[in-house]
Amino acid sequence: MLAELTEVRKQYGDFFMNCTMCLEEGRVTGLIGKNGAGKSTAFKALLGLIHIDGGTVRVMGQNGVPLNVQQKGQIGVALSDSTFSGYLTVKQVIHIMEKMYPGFERERFIAECHKTAVPLDKKIKEFSTGTRAKLKVLLALSYGARMLILDEPTAGLDVVAREQILDLLREYMEQEGRGILISSHISSDLEGLCDDVYLIHEGKILLHEDMDVILDSYGLLKMNPDSFGKLDKSYILRTVKEAWGYSCLTNEKQFYVENYPELVVEKGSVDEIVSMISKGEDL
Repeated sequence: MLAELTEVRKQYGDFFMNCTMCLEEGRVTGLIGKNGAGKSTAFKALLGLIHIDGGTVRVMGQNGVPLNVQQKGQIGVALSDSTFSGYLTVKQVIHIMEKMYPGFERERFIAECHKTAVPLDKKIKEFSTGTRAKLKVLLALSYGARMLILDEPTAGLDVVAREQILDLLREYMEQEGRGILISSHISSDLEGLCDDVYLIHEGKILLHEDMDVILDSYGLLKMNPDSFGKLDKSYILRTVKEAWGYSCLTNEKQFYVENYPELVVEKGSVDEIVSMISKGEDL
């Protein structure tokens, strides 16, 4: 196990998080949920960047935070609200990275900057949002960390730049013993990269599922009130009342395809799951 949160609790005013989740070796794990659900809080708790109110944090087999120097060198981090000073250039950042991380791969990092159009001599504050996002990911990948913690790493990137970053993450995972914990609002990124996902809503983990299961077995049913009244609801996870009838989230799509051929059954997706669990109701 690379990292684990067990009943980790944190309260900010009216917001309360109680989170249990883990990152295993050889897996890319997604953390999904709407804004304010607790994704960044969970990441910061794992990294020891906030004081938790209870629960247990384990990183690479060791209990507790803050992380020691050795642990920090094994984690590549790209958080949405952190970066180097905007008054530095990437060349200046390189000198800092060489002093901070003995495993920093200078030549490879520079090559990747050229490849992804990250300028070396320009001040970071002059970068576009997308270029800053690329820089954070390249830095996280630059010193051979065993695990990556990436909060919205492709935010602000165009399609080409996003694919470049995703290819780097896939290449990173080719080496055994590594893992990635990632959040993103771009569902196609997660669906093409993640092995499993956790869904967090109002500070609680409401769903943990393999991505293959989500794409193969989850679905969205749409029907009028009469059809809804006759529906076997054994495999319905969430229901939303619409102006025209009902939308229902199921984890047994094939059951409804075979037994209710008249229903509209759409393929499940990360976006639909977040939407339905956030606004839907249990039966």
